[in-house]
Amino acid sequence: MYERIPWETLEKTGSERNWLVYAIAGAVVVGALGYTFMQNRAAPLPATQPEAQTAITSPAPPPLTTEPPVSAPVVVAEADLYAVNPERLIDTVVAHAERFAMEYFSFDGTQESQRSLDILMPENIPSPEAPGGTQVFVDWVGFAGLVESGPLAYDVDVVVRSLVSNSEGQFTRQATKVATVPIHIDESGRPVVTAPPRVAEAGAESSPAMDLQPLPAEMAAQHQDRFTSLLGGVLLADGRWRVVAMAEGSDGVVRAVSFLSP
Repeated sequence: MYERIPWETLEKTGSERNWLVYAIAGAVVVGALGYTFMQNRAAPLPATQPEAQTAITSPAPPPLTTEPPVSAPVVVAEADLYAVNPERLIDTVVAHAERFAMEYFSFDGTQESQRSLDILMPENIPSPEAPGGTQVFVDWVGFAGLVESGPLAYDVDVVVRSLVSNSEGQFTRQATKVATVPIHIDESGRPVVTAPPRVAEAGAESSPAMDLQPLPAEMAAQHQDRFTSLLGGVLLADGRWRVVAMAEGSDGVVRAVSFLSP
């Protein structure tokens, strides 16, 4: 059976088939190598270079200077001043008037006393003058009233009590005076005195009489030892008594005092 097989034909055919397989395999390998080579090649440079981007530069810093900046004076509009709380504005005006009155009536002949008044008084007004050794000290000042004399302008009444020294160094209490100080709110919002004050003696004032009633015996006995004397009292609507008595103070002066008693 095997003797009739054409061995020569089979060997020849097998050899051709092997060469065919080798050729196909070689073509695949060459194709793969070629694909890999094309993938690994660098991209070609463009024919023309792209336009350069415009560089953005920050402006140069201003040159340094050692000169301090000059600030313009603050100017407050009149409408803004009127917008300020009226009570606050009045408090500022009254405080300035009381300060001025204190400096105006005080005098000790020193440069400091003169300077304190000069900074409050208008520039072209002379300073106070007095004989050598004169000394005036203000005992107290108090606000007495105010009148609006114009837009942001006021006449402020200040009550003043002062003491004047004599040649022996003793002080004499002066009559109470009322100084009317004209004040204006300037553009910067500051109160300024626009003229010397008008000065007048304080008018005589009278107080209503106090209708004192005798105290109940038990109440009088309760408070008798605490005071120099009991003057009486006033029965109030709620049933309590306002008791008036004479009492000696720590300074040795006996004065009238009052207190409430159930």
